Amino acid sequence: MLRTLDRYVAKEVIKGALIAVTVLLALLNFFTFADELGDLGEGDYGMRQIFGYLALTSPRAFYELMPSAALVGGLVTLGGLANNRELMAMQAAGASRARIIRAVLMGGLVLLALSVAVGELVAPGAEREANALKSTALKKQVASRTKYGFWVRDGNIFINIRRVDQPENLGDINIYEVSPDKRLLLASHANKAIYDGSQWGLVKIRASYFQPGEVTADLKPTMDWSSVLAPDLLNAFVIRPENLSAWELDRYIDYLRENGQNPLPVEQAFWGRIVQPAVTLVMLLVAVPFVLTIKREVGMGQRIVVGVVIGLGFYLFDRMFSHFGLIYEMNPIFAASFPTALAFLGAMIGLMRMRAG
Repeated sequence: MLRTLDRYVAKEVIKGALIAVTVLLALLNFFTFADELGDLGEGDYGMRQIFGYLALTSPRAFYELMPSAALVGGLVTLGGLANNRELMAMQAAGASRARIIRAVLMGGLVLLALSVAVGELVAPGAEREANALKSTALKKQVASRTKYGFWVRDGNIFINIRRVDQPENLGDINIYEVSPDKRLLLASHANKAIYDGSQWGLVKIRASYFQPGEVTADLKPTMDWSSVLAPDLLNAFVIRPENLSAWELDRYIDYLRENGQNPLPVEQAFWGRIVQPAVTLVMLLVAVPFVLTIKREVGMGQRIVVGVVIGLGFYLFDRMFSHFGLIYEMNPIFAASFPTALAFLGAMIGLMRMRAG
């Protein structure tokens, strides 16, 4: 019988959290949609592209919203069970408070597994596709990322960029110009390309000109490049830690260290990925004392307000502390885990007081 009660509580927690994350995701997408309407009609960015962008950014939003959804869903679900005296009936049937908490955490483990699957397997790739879709549509330029670098088409000019340090600083660039009948006219290579705010400048250029029956070569130290290639378009291809999975972040850390670059922001993002799933369980633990110590007369609306306030407060504190960690060069494990550890400590204090009471 007690196992049946465990499954029932876990199922209700999962259902409540999924309903909450669906509502929160819908609200977030509504506000994002309203914001994206400001770019409607620019370039090829139409309604189809906006909805595609929203669909591709939803997995990352789902992953980030899951802890808050678990908190809100836990408060509402357990609060409903308390208001209906179901928790009291469970305890009368022999289910202790510790067993109820264990059942809640069982549901949390399912939510944790779902969050990790979406955050690690779906969200990183979808987020990169979303950025590429939007940037390409806005700039009317065809761009793609391959193992041979980034390819951009600008009319009859095909540009291959092997290294993007920043959107305004490119390296190892190949430029190919073809005629309308697809005949190669120009093949050139530049070591670097730098954007000064108005146009690109190429550094160390080797160019080959193809004429019928003749090929000529030219070398130049610098040259202005009148391409309409937009630096904003390359934002979609700059490596951002939030767009990488934990496994990709680990490899990127090794790459930065091997090349003598500062890996701290990526290390912090990596440990944030490791800690993030545990936040779902911590938020459920935070919800339990509020339900089992607050009067049953408290309505669903009040519980939702409490959940939103706590969830938003934790989110803001977590982001703020992460920025402090980068500014003051804190240990990345500490910077990523301290807010969650603090929330866990608060939950344990609440549970111990509940037990003492």
